[in-house]
Amino acid sequence: MANSQFVYVTYIRTTPGKLWKALLKPEFTRQYWVDCWQDCDWKAGSKWQLKKPDGGVTDSGEVVEIEPERRLVLKWRHEFNPELSKEGESRLTYTLETVGDSVKLTVLHEIDVPDSKLIKAVSNGWPHILASLKSLLETGESLAETRSWPREGCAGTQKA
Repeated sequence: MANSQFVYVTYIRTTPGKLWKALLKPEFTRQYWVDCWQDCDWKAGSKWQLKKPDGGVTDSGEVVEIEPERRLVLKWRHEFNPELSKEGESRLTYTLETVGDSVKLTVLHEIDVPDSKLIKAVSNGWPHILASLKSLLETGESLAETRSWPREGCAGTQKA
């Protein structure tokens, strides 16, 4: 896979356990990911959905690989914007590594589509969401603009 990809690396002053919970648990994701949460039982082969505040599904897929506090791989299909949905299934990988008193988080979002509009869109959305996650874990507060669903649609999913 990977004709188009987005890679983001950040270092967060936290523990792998706290970061893992923040990536998966609704009580955390709703604070930094525009009030969205993930519906999943977090086992390999499980169905996965990202839900917006009204319960609608923005993205869906399946857990491909899960190694708690180290690695999560999801099949990811965008459902919210038809122009992006038609590109099909992408793949998201979170990798967590302890580095001193920090955790290195690497996010890889890729799709086997040249010049993907989906990857262009997530390349705008992921940095803001991940900066807000970092802020939440390091200061106790997420970035204000990522706390609620925006009027114009989910960050990074506007028509490309």
